[in-house]
Parts: sequence; structure tokens; C-alpha cells
Amino acid sequence: MSADPLEIYLEERDLARALREDVRTGLTARPKWLPPKWFYDARGSELFEEITRLPEYYPTRTERAILAAHADEIAALTDAKTLIELGSGSSEKTRLLLDAFTRHGGLGTFVPLDVSISALRQSTAEIAAAYPGLRVRGIVGDFTHQLDRLPTGGSRLVAFLGGTIGNLLPAERADFLRGMRTALEAGDWLLLGVDLVKDPARLVPAYDDSAGVTAEFNRNVLEVVNRELGADFDPSAFEHVALWDPEREWIEMRLRACRPSRVRVLDLEVDFAEGEEMRTEVSAKFRPAGIAAELAGADFLVRCCWSDEENLFAVLLAQAG
Repeated sequence: MSADPLEIYLEERDLARALREDVRTGLTARPKWLPPKWFYDARGSELFEEITRLPEYYPTRTERAILAAHADEIAALTDAKTLIELGSGSSEKTRLLLDAFTRHGGLGTFVPLDVSISALRQSTAEIAAAYPGLRVRGIVGDFTHQLDRLPTGGSRLVAFLGGTIGNLLPAERADFLRGMRTALEAGDWLLLGVDLVKDPARLVPAYDDSAGVTAEFNRNVLEVVNRELGADFDPSAFEHVALWDPEREWIEMRLRACRPSRVRVLDLEVDFAEGEEMRTEVSAKFRPAGIAAELAGADFLVRCCWSDEENLFAVLLAQAG
């Protein structure tokens, strides 16, 4: 069954406006910040794919192994008729679920949601060709704003993988989970991938690899702002920093100014002192009991929690109450 035309709720002009707003707000804040979603232009996406193959970066391969081991169980437990994936990208790991649902039978529709029109157009065509009995319906949108656009009815399973929920601050996570619960009906399912709290000696190198790929990925946000907003950042004037915050239990990625500089962007002139740091990403790590409590606060009950032997990563299956 061929892919349906994309449903577009987020267009290029919306992304351009959001970038301008984020840059204006973040660069005039104290301390300065930029949100991680702007890493992912074409070059940023290539760099992230390279990161997932690095020896230090355990999350992608560990989550994939958990899904491979338990995909058939997930299909049997949920008996879902519609699979929805948030922030789908290439939907590579979701193919493990689609294969399991193909073996189980009953799944009729796959709905990937992503901000990138081009990425969705490619992935929906590939999925439709690989699973000819499946209706594939792509939604171009932001999972923090367009959850009300998810398809309704039937038995639904929403997959939110990759530990992406950790990029949301605690208040943002609470808002997201409440919005997710509002979009679902009692009995629907949420499959959530979370990175677990662990020894910083294992954790920090995943965000500060020896080959410097993550450093290039981090500085890419400056390239995006330069290209899209006509800014004059010198990316080489900033060094990559990855720090573990033991109190908040999250990794912070920052860009540290190597020398004083003044950056022109929009109608702003933004000064950076030598050594000044700008936050570009928070990646929260979780304890199973803690994320279960957050889910319970949004009326989700954890039915299963699977992890690897080293307890590096977990995949939770929760049901809407």
C-alpha cells in the first residue's frame, strides 16, 4: 500500500520563525543558550548518524538490542492497530517493531511524525515499499506542539525512542507527557526509550568522543544560525564542553568561547567573554522508578520495563489510564 500524501502542520516559514525566536531569546538570556533541535540540518543529521556508530556512544545500539529482543512481546502485549512514531527520522529502529507486528498481524497503519519534510517523504516511501500491506501516513510537525494532530481511534501505540525525552527540561517533560495523555485514549500505549543514570566515566565520553565528532556536531548549531539568519559566528572560536550535573542527573553540552568576540545576528550584537559558556543541550538520565513516577503523574501506568545487562538504557511500555 503506497504512502499517503504528507499531512503538513509545520512549514518552512514556521521553522524560520521559531529559529528567529529561539535565537533572540537564547542569546539575550543569562546564561546564553540555544535549543538542540537546531543541530539537525542535513549536515547535523549526518554527524549524528556518525555519532551513533562511535564506540563511546552506547545509547543507539543498546536501545536497538532491547527492541530486537522484545519487539514480538511488545506486539503481542499491545495488539496495536496503529503505530505512531515521534521524531521518526529514518525510522530505522521502528522497522524492528514493524517486523514484529507483521509477524503478529493486525497492524494497519504507521504514522511517523517529524519536523523534516524531506526526511519524512523519503522514509514514508521506503517504509511503504518495504511493508506493502501497511498504510503509511506521515505528519510534518513538532511533537511538543502537534500532538493534537495524531490520528484517533483504534488501538494505538506511540513510540518515542532514542532517549529524546531527556532533551526536555523537567517542566517541559511534564507538559509533554500530559499532552501525550490528552492525545490518547484509555488503554492506548506509549513505548518510551530512556537513557539511565550511570557512572560518569561511561556517560561523559558518549558526549565527548575521542574523534571529535560530537564537538563538530555541537558547533554545527552555529553554522545553522549563520546560514539561516546571516549571523557571523566563527565556529572555530568556540570549544565543545560536555559536563555531568550530578544534582540534576543530566549531561549539559555547551560551547565555550575561546576568546572575546562580538556576534551580529538579526538586529542584535551579542558579546561573548573569553571562557563564557552557552548551553546547547540538556540530556537527562533517568532511574526507572523516577520515570515511572513521571509517567504516573500524567496518568500512564508502566506495564513493562526492559533493560540491557549493564543497565545502560531502558525501554518502558506504559498504558494510558
